[in-house]
Amino acid sequence: MFEKILIANRGEVAVRIIRTARRMGIKTVVVFSEADRDSLAVEMADERVFIGPAPAAQSYLVIDKIVGAAKQTGAEAIHPGFGFLSEKAEFADRLLAEKIVFIGPHPGAIRAMGDKIESKKTAADAGVSCVPGFIGEIEGVAHAVQISEEIGYPVMIKASAGGGGKGIRVAYNRRDVEEGFPAVRAEAKGAFGDDRIFIEKFVTAPRHIEIQVLGDKHGNAVHLFERECSIQRRNQKVIEEAPSPLLDEKTRQAMGEQAVALAKAVHYDSAGTVEFVASGADKSFYFLEMNTRLQVEHPVTEMITGLDLVEQMIRVAAGEKLSFKQKDLKIKGWAIESRIYAEDPYRNFLPSIGRLRTYKAPAEGRQSDTTVRNETGVREGDEISMFYDPMIAKLVTHGPTRIAAIDAQAAALDNFLIEGIADNIPFLGAVMEEADFRKGDFTTAYIKEKFPEGFEGVAPTKAQEKLLIATAAVARAFTARRAAQISGRISPANGWQRDWVVILDKVHHLTHVDLDDAGAEVVIDGKKHRFEARTRPGASIITGTFDGQPFAVKIKTAPEGYTLRLRGVIARAAVATPRGADLHRKIPEKQKADTSKLIVSPMPGLVISVDAREGQEVKAGEGVAVVEAMKMQNIIRAERDGVIAKVHVAGGASVAADEVMIELA
Repeated sequence: MFEKILIANRGEVAVRIIRTARRMGIKTVVVFSEADRDSLAVEMADERVFIGPAPAAQSYLVIDKIVGAAKQTGAEAIHPGFGFLSEKAEFADRLLAEKIVFIGPHPGAIRAMGDKIESKKTAADAGVSCVPGFIGEIEGVAHAVQISEEIGYPVMIKASAGGGGKGIRVAYNRRDVEEGFPAVRAEAKGAFGDDRIFIEKFVTAPRHIEIQVLGDKHGNAVHLFERECSIQRRNQKVIEEAPSPLLDEKTRQAMGEQAVALAKAVHYDSAGTVEFVASGADKSFYFLEMNTRLQVEHPVTEMITGLDLVEQMIRVAAGEKLSFKQKDLKIKGWAIESRIYAEDPYRNFLPSIGRLRTYKAPAEGRQSDTTVRNETGVREGDEISMFYDPMIAKLVTHGPTRIAAIDAQAAALDNFLIEGIADNIPFLGAVMEEADFRKGDFTTAYIKEKFPEGFEGVAPTKAQEKLLIATAAVARAFTARRAAQISGRISPANGWQRDWVVILDKVHHLTHVDLDDAGAEVVIDGKKHRFEARTRPGASIITGTFDGQPFAVKIKTAPEGYTLRLRGVIARAAVATPRGADLHRKIPEKQKADTSKLIVSPMPGLVISVDAREGQEVKAGEGVAVVEAMKMQNIIRAERDGVIAKVHVAGGASVAADEVMIELA
């Protein structure tokens, strides 16, 4: 076994690998860029080596720097994590030449399966069912349009060297291809250093299901069952689970056998993932691609199998045989993973950067029959950078059934508090409550179908509404009692206010609060409720039980009351005394400024290009600029017809969120 390994990655995956290495008694080295100098991974590793500026092309993607760090520290092996150099055959070749062990598959397997075009050829030769498409290099936009129209819309434009949801566009018409093809090519070049593109049929009503495979250097290979990854946004996975609610045992076995056959065909000798698109109607499935690396969502597989995939990769790389066979593997329970991103779900999920002023994750470990696991590479006070993926953490829950795992996930999300930047926790909480998701009835178009106008929050149920009213009233009553107790004046024991009017969604609710040591008796519109709190009102999250049911409500003081967050619900609650309450009063709302003549950057990022000039006429929906943030290129479009009056930015400039880029006359 190795004595020391180097981790050629950053963030939560670097932390994940360090934890397994520690348990195995292996010392670790991490490399870090300027942006990651004070990161959690750097703090945890036994040794650390600085490799350059924040942009990945100048640090994490420079093979010479990674190899140099391994030689400098005497690391015997390198784990690439995912992304960056993890699927670069030339990196594996270089390590072989330098006599440094690559903790991943051999270079031949990476070439055969890591390249999306070559992998389809290999799969077709092996008799694996493939999605109809053009397998070959595409010369340019005109060629891309020709191919797309021959295949028939919609089509998927994909980077050959892509992964992690980067370098992918769905095109529904000719214009989409003309705009999407150059954008995908640019993303592919920037993220992977390889701008080759292929096009394939986009299967309607699809399910994204992948099979985890594991092979060793002695010809053994097994599959570790499937993961369902259909909840996606912009082809980036958001929620994953294992097993899949779609598959029956017969389909699971067929997909697993195909995945193993493909792995054996290329003598695969590490952890890898064979991805399929499956039909929700008849469970037919087609090979998409193989990721020759560890997947972001690997924890759900670990939770249902009891295996540590990072440990297995290290043991295989060290020459050990797999210690189990296919018949030894069983599915135990159900696991759900939510990717917590630095993005604003209320602004079409645009990236958010800045400092984590507050970062409080839910308690990890087993409680009753469910388990919570949180994988992260950040701490409170850390900076979320525009240079890397926006993922803050991966929250994983496991339970005996799918619904138990979902309910545990929802409760854990309720107890996850992030302040300082926007996060997608409200959206994730809303999905956990949504009926079709809970039934397992969805496709990869789930987010677009359920939130066609974007995520604007969800309306509270009657039970949630009562809880929000009670939370606001108890918080206000607690504050009033505390003020009475510390005012310095002699007050009678029952001298503080007990009657309140809570205005929620323009409706007034008469509320009476009797505080006690455990919480309060709350009467709302004449009906009594029991509110018991585990945390004191005044905290950022109030947890406890309401009428015997557990809850966690995020609360912030706001003008005239509170802003409350609960599983995708955001509510403003004004609280007043009955005497001071004007029953016709509404909660004041901010007047929005007229921005109809302004084209602004919806996110902080780097201006890649400006495709408009002063005096030019533009139509609504026409692309006028491209801004890159967190490895994704975003086309900025005019929201109405008009004439360009002034252009404020140029290619290469940095822009802030809401910064004016272009003015219309």
